[in-house]
Amino acid sequence: VQLQASGGGLVQAGGSLRLSCAASGRTFSARSMGWFRQAPGKEREFVAGITWSGGSTYYADSVKDRFTISRDNAKKTVVLQMNSLKPEDTAVYYCAARSRVVVTITPEDYDYWGQGTQVTVSS
Repeated sequence: VQLQASGGGLVQAGGSLRLSCAASGRTFSARSMGWFRQAPGKEREFVAGITWSGGSTYYADSVKDRFTISRDNAKKTVVLQMNSLKPEDTAVYYCAARSRVVVTITPEDYDYWGQGTQVTVSS
């Protein structure tokens, strides 16, 4: 499975960004998807996750009610809509896929990773 992330950029606090992650290759191996982020000097942390089949969604408390994850099965794309962005959301964002249906918050549980995309929120 290959994952291609896009959509990062620079935005002012309170603004919005939309990240996309396109999956290709043996996509049947990807049963659930997650977005993670990593700020300088910090560990990679879970942001949001979704299952391909039922579309069940999961969010970190820090982004709940501000971020929305969705998927387009036909296009094999997962989107992370980020609203009301804060400076503390600044990080490199990664999409990831795992071969199990259950979404987890542990990066080591994911089998495939896309390249990161930088999100910078200015105050």
